[in-house]
Amino acid sequence: MFKRIIPVLLPAAIGLVTACNSSNSGTAVNEAENVAALSTESYGKYLTELASDELEGRKPFTSGEEKTLQYLEREFKELGLEPGNGNSYFQEVPMVDIRTMPSPSMTVEGKGKKLELQGREEYVLWTRRTEPAIDIKNSELVFAGFGIVAPEYNWNDYAGLDVKDKIVLIMVNDPGFYEHAPEVFKGEAMTYYGRWTYKFEEAARQGAKGCLIIHNTEPAGYGFEVVQNNWNTSKLYLDDRGNESYKCAIEGWVTDATARKLFEAAGIDYAATVQKASKPGGKPKPMGLRLSTSLKVNATYDKSNNFVAKIIGSKRPDEAIIYTAHWDHLGYGKADAEGDSIYNGAVDDATGVAGLLEIARAFKSLPTSPERSIVFLAVTAEEQGLWGSAYYAENPIFKKEKTIANINMDMLNSYGKTKDVVLYGMGQSELEEYISEEAKEAGRYVAPEENPEAGLYYRSDHFNFAKIGVPALFIGPGIDHAEKGKEYGKQKLDEFFATYYHKPSDEVHPDLKFDGAVEDLSLLYKVGHRLAFSEEWPKWKAGSEFKAAREAYLNKQ
Repeated sequence: MFKRIIPVLLPAAIGLVTACNSSNSGTAVNEAENVAALSTESYGKYLTELASDELEGRKPFTSGEEKTLQYLEREFKELGLEPGNGNSYFQEVPMVDIRTMPSPSMTVEGKGKKLELQGREEYVLWTRRTEPAIDIKNSELVFAGFGIVAPEYNWNDYAGLDVKDKIVLIMVNDPGFYEHAPEVFKGEAMTYYGRWTYKFEEAARQGAKGCLIIHNTEPAGYGFEVVQNNWNTSKLYLDDRGNESYKCAIEGWVTDATARKLFEAAGIDYAATVQKASKPGGKPKPMGLRLSTSLKVNATYDKSNNFVAKIIGSKRPDEAIIYTAHWDHLGYGKADAEGDSIYNGAVDDATGVAGLLEIARAFKSLPTSPERSIVFLAVTAEEQGLWGSAYYAENPIFKKEKTIANINMDMLNSYGKTKDVVLYGMGQSELEEYISEEAKEAGRYVAPEENPEAGLYYRSDHFNFAKIGVPALFIGPGIDHAEKGKEYGKQKLDEFFATYYHKPSDEVHPDLKFDGAVEDLSLLYKVGHRLAFSEEWPKWKAGSEFKAAREAYLNKQ
């Protein structure tokens, strides 16, 4: 079904004046160089083209990828930006598509009990390994608390616990969420250690054969039906052939009810054990149970691409500010009631990629080139696990030691101007002060995220920059609507997730507004401009789990 809707564009130019002076930028910059013409007209044009049916939903490994990359190359060339990877605008990302077909059941035995657990209903499994068949036979089950090793919090759930070749059962989120205590980790705000991805990675580092996370809707931030979408399906990962690391044979989740059955079979008080595990010194323990199941695996290797363009710095070209957004979405899928099967991904994340183009246009309009290089990185495979940005972080074109900051854009405002802008991961880096100052100057304010326990700071592409120590800024749409207030703004945001998110309906329609996004882009532009014309190096704040990684290599310079 071909359907391209051209909206009525909002009034065109919004002039933006950046207030970078010698007191906050480190370098005096002529006022004329602080003017950038970001406009709703050009932003709307980019967004409409990126979300059109012609690009087929921008899914990696499809003709939609090829068309999207051609579009980006054409538009960035027209703006006058250079290729960002030598003579190329592309960074090849080798990947593998792994389809896991689990056995329909799992057997757990021990202490005179035998449980037959049903796949998809009671647990969901997959693997990152590529061998055709995986058999788990009588593998010991060990409760490993939260599965966290966090020196900065003096916390190690694996201390004194042998999990090599065993299956670890782990709680979701952080101890702070369960303790409701701000002094435990970050209280109810999720940290990096609360993310399920970290828990699988740490289990592998400990040599575990498998890792099962206990699902609970409130600390997970979503229902088990979201997890069930991973049953008997495929996942994209980076192709690490030639540089393989150890991976658990199985990864997955069990329901809370299933975990209770396992603890009951083991003769262990579930509630008391969870309570102890949430406190310092809580001792994880073997359960006296053994697990058996099997999986069939089909692995297909292919290559996708990140897109990279740059403006070379006039004084310090090796120092880079990197703006990111993910170009990919879901391609073709299940048709909606109107027969539309193209998942256009207008808000998620054509808005961010349009933002890259608009900010690039603003920097190129300056009469004086930035002193540091400005890089525009549109990454692949975010929807499959942040893999494009992960690959860049592992294979950086600009050295991490010389990367000043990452500014990420994912799902920009689509319902009009707001007084606020939401800051994800508040308390992480000094970039928060930068954007707060710019918001204040614009008559706006920065607001914390409503649900910090959901860990949204760890769920978009900036996270991979943070993991290698690069200070990363991630904002989201505010809800304090400039004309209609907070109730209306919250309603519109909820409406997006209920009606449009990851559906064919996420396309450019007449009700979609551009002015709020452009106002938010102005703040992100100004932060980048301040860094581009200064010698400032924003730092991680005390208590950030990424601070040590940055300091480890900067202190060697």
